Amino acid sequence: MIRSVITGTGSALPARRVSNAELAEMVDTSDEWIVERTGIRFRHLAGPDETTATLATDAAKAALAAAGVRAQDIDLIVLATATPDQTFPATATKVQAALGIDDCTAFDVAAVCSGFLYAVQVADSMIRASAHRKALVIGAETFSRILDWEDRTTCVLFGDGAGAIVLEAQESAEAGGRGILATRLHADGRHNELLYVDGGPSTTGTVGKVRMKGREVFRHAVVNLATVMGESLAAAGLTADEVDWVVPHQANARILDATARKLGLPAEKVVMTVDHHANTSAASVPLALDAAVRDGRIVEGQIVVLEAMGGGFTWGASVVRF
Repeated sequence: MIRSVITGTGSALPARRVSNAELAEMVDTSDEWIVERTGIRFRHLAGPDETTATLATDAAKAALAAAGVRAQDIDLIVLATATPDQTFPATATKVQAALGIDDCTAFDVAAVCSGFLYAVQVADSMIRASAHRKALVIGAETFSRILDWEDRTTCVLFGDGAGAIVLEAQESAEAGGRGILATRLHADGRHNELLYVDGGPSTTGTVGKVRMKGREVFRHAVVNLATVMGESLAAAGLTADEVDWVVPHQANARILDATARKLGLPAEKVVMTVDHHANTSAASVPLALDAAVRDGRIVEGQIVVLEAMGGGFTWGASVVRF
C-alpha cells in the first residue's frame, strides 16, 4: 500500500516577540489575567515585511532541509490559511514561486484553526491516489492583521507564524508501517456566530475582525476534540494507551488539559507550545509538531495524534506513525 510519510518538519516565526507585559501597555489586561485564563505568555507578531507567504516560505524551506528534499522535487503544495496575502491568487502559488518551483499543483485550504488537518487529509488522499509523490503541507497565518486591538477578549489570544511538513509517498507492506494511518474531519456551520470574522469580499467588501464567544467555543472544543480523537484512533485500530504524543491545536491551555483528561491521557504526553506562540490558527499544529521533533521528543516509529478545532465550526484529528 502507498502511505504518506512525514519526512521533514519546519517552522517560522516573526522576528517580533511580544510578552503579556508589553501587551498590557497596549490594551486593558495583565500578565496574570492572560496566563490564568489561557496559559499564554508570549506571541510573535508580523512586521511590515512579514506576510503569510514569507512565513510559509521560510517554514517550507526548513521542512525541505530536514527531509533532504529539493524544492524542485515537490509536485504538490497545500497551504492552510485564513489570512492569505491576497484574496487571489492562492498564497500557495506565492510560496511555489519563492521556492523556485516552475510547475506543481498549488492551492490554499480554508478551515481556520483546523485548516492544517484538512490540508493533511487532502494531500494524503492525493498521494494515496498516486496523483503526487512529494508534497509540502503548510499552515501559515498573520492573524494579528485581523484582530480588533481594542477587544481584550480576543487580541490577547492570537499570534502569527507558520509550520510545514514534507509528505512523501512510500510503499509499505506492513499495516503498522510509517505514515498517516487515519484522519477524521468534521464541520457544523450552525455555530458560525460563535467564532467568525465580521467581514469578507462578498458581504462587506472589507477584511473584517475576529469575533468570538469564548465560553461557548470552549465547551464545544473539549467535546468535539475528544470525540474526533477517539474516532481517528478507532479508524487506525489503536487505543489511547498506544499514543506516544498528542500534538493539539494550541488555542488555550485549559482546553488542552480538559481534552487530555477526557481521553484519560497524561499531561506529559501532550505537546504544549501555547505559552510561547499563542493561538496561531492553521499554523498552530505544525509549529508544535516541529518544536517537539526538533527537541527530540517525537522520534521515528512513535504514534502521534494531531488534532484541531476552529471557526465554522470545523474540527479533525489525524493519527500518524512518525
